[in-house]
Amino acid sequence: MAFIVDKEELKSGLIIFRRGDVGHSNFYCRVRLPKQDRYKIISLQTADRQTARDQAFEHDADIRFRVKHDVPVFNRPFREVAEEYILTQQRRAATGVISEQRVSVITNIVRNALDQYVGSVQVDLIGPERWSDYPTWRRENGKGRIRDLVSDSTISLEMGIFNAVMNYAISKRYVPAAHRFEGRPKLKTNRRDEFTLDEWRKLHRVGREWMKKATTPQGVWYRTMCYNFILIMCNTGMRPREAKNLLWRDIRPAKDRDGHEIVVLSVYGKGKARRLVAPKSVGDYLDRVRELSAAKKPEDPVFTIINGKPAKYLYDDNVEALLEAAELRMGPNGIPRTTYCFRHTYATFRLSEGVDVYMLAEQMGTSVKMIEQHYGHVNTVQYADRVLMGMKGFDLLPEPANEKTATAKAVAAATSRDKAARPAQTRRKSAA
Repeated sequence: MAFIVDKEELKSGLIIFRRGDVGHSNFYCRVRLPKQDRYKIISLQTADRQTARDQAFEHDADIRFRVKHDVPVFNRPFREVAEEYILTQQRRAATGVISEQRVSVITNIVRNALDQYVGSVQVDLIGPERWSDYPTWRRENGKGRIRDLVSDSTISLEMGIFNAVMNYAISKRYVPAAHRFEGRPKLKTNRRDEFTLDEWRKLHRVGREWMKKATTPQGVWYRTMCYNFILIMCNTGMRPREAKNLLWRDIRPAKDRDGHEIVVLSVYGKGKARRLVAPKSVGDYLDRVRELSAAKKPEDPVFTIINGKPAKYLYDDNVEALLEAAELRMGPNGIPRTTYCFRHTYATFRLSEGVDVYMLAEQMGTSVKMIEQHYGHVNTVQYADRVLMGMKGFDLLPEPANEKTATAKAVAAATSRDKAARPAQTRRKSAA
């Protein structure tokens, strides 16, 4: 190393030296770990050569003792080890072993959750107590407006990454094997509530009035978009992530075996792609959304904000406002309802219509076990008539004539906004 000056070898694998890239003359020692091609460099905090020699031998003896008794040699905070782990996963993704999406999930969990919990804690001090207390801490400190809605599946996923980082630390001999976590704490079920049929009818009845009560053109646009978004989510069972990723090119009309018109959506989420089928009514709702949208190209996202950019939060504020207006925000278990409840509602209504659990599992991109546990294996497009049997759309009430008027007003609001944003010269040119 170029910065090493005044080097003295005390014995094989042990040297003292000064550094030429610092402003002091204190000594350092470098100790080679027994039977390993690894070194530890230690600042000796002294400029006296004999004192430096004595301290170097003491550090050498200490390291040999640690290696012999499986005590950590390197004192590293969890944050540093976790970043090393992320780099190893990035290399795996680069060679196709895992997906880039998986690396993104790991990185977000490490930096946004685990770092807050144990980021600055030395990795060798993280034991069973820290491990078992994570679910409680996570629910008390969950991010977002709905703190108490950190789901079991989210916590379980995060603990899996937590465990993976600790196993990585063991493999690098930063901590002894005794630091391996065994099992996972049992989590209290915190399931979001679906809507009953009566609640669903109420939501739509209130929703139609709620759209008409918007006081600004922008308000009209967002309320109309939100209303149709809810209809689409409850008629498809899409996950919110899949809705965010949905593009116009992913939607195509089709017919089932009996010749009935349906809609096929190619969705992507949780690192997997799948196809789901929906009744023709979903195509009507999507037509309304397209009419509202400023982004209509095949590669554009279906769900956008008023200027055509992707709807990152999927109208969360509007969904919450509508649920509050309908007095349906809180479920019977005392848990605030969110967009994910529409997926649960879809599953509940489909099962109540007698849809086979294996077909429903395929349609929803989940397992039969999950379907059976929370409320099964065929090609849903081929058997769309059976998956969609008895399903005419979740409006459940005749569409009033003024609903089309509301959509027209929302479209006009977006158009007016676009015209106002254009330079005056462009408008004159268009008029000419």
